[in-house]
Amino acid sequence: MSMILFACVVRVRDGLPLSASTDFYHSQDFLECRRRLKTLALRLAQYPGRGSAEGLDFSIHFSSSRDVACMAICSRQCPAAMAFCFLETLWWEFTASYDTTCIGLASRPYAFLEFDSVIQKVKWHFNYVSSTQMESSLEKIQEELKFQPPVVLTLEDTDVANGVMNGHPQMHLEPAPNFRMEPVTALGILSLILNIMCAALNLIRGIHLAEHSLQCYLYLFYSPARTMKVVLMLLFICLGNMYLHGLRNLWQILFHIGVGLLSSYQILTRQLQEKPSDCGV
Repeated sequence: MSMILFACVVRVRDGLPLSASTDFYHSQDFLECRRRLKTLALRLAQYPGRGSAEGLDFSIHFSSSRDVACMAICSRQCPAAMAFCFLETLWWEFTASYDTTCIGLASRPYAFLEFDSVIQKVKWHFNYVSSTQMESSLEKIQEELKFQPPVVLTLEDTDVANGVMNGHPQMHLEPAPNFRMEPVTALGILSLILNIMCAALNLIRGIHLAEHSLQCYLYLFYSPARTMKVVLMLLFICLGNMYLHGLRNLWQILFHIGVGLLSSYQILTRQLQEKPSDCGV
């Protein structure tokens, strides 16, 4: 039987799950342990870098450093040194794959779902490679655990008692909708290029440079009150070109306004697509 059953990577400051291994266990006890792991993830900032929550059949182990924590559900037969060695290896793999900026900007659960393959690979290695082949790594972790023992909890400690956590009533939080823009079209790419061209032609006129830069931003990224912003931006472009009537000929003015109209149309017609919050994990 595998000793390491489930693993995930979470963000420490808010407990947001960043990636997780595929779950093949469906017993009631295991599902209850998964629920308690999610609760513990929300409170990791309160605990030291390493800790364990002991249960009857399963144990939860966690190891955190900076803003990333790795968590695992293991069988009770799994040695603590092996669990923490696994978590440390997983932490190094994740932080080597993603920088702190990407981790900090992640806004939806399982934003790094593709890391699942790495979790499965490392999990398989620790479950099926003999401990003698990992002897040096395990000895190092054992020495560290002697000098800095992990905090020990029970699974009950990880749960919310009587609906109260940290002295405050537990609030029911609805997951916010996770939106992603539709893929960029060929016409959209053309409008971006034309906006960049207009911005380059207006390098000495800061206000016009800002207008075209903001149009590029509104096309690429979702922004609340998008329609109102697009209308105001188009109005500023038209007024700015009217103000420059004496410095530009009619074709130049029509070109800039035409680019503004094309970009506005592309921004308003590019729709949002909703991503499922759990991504099937």
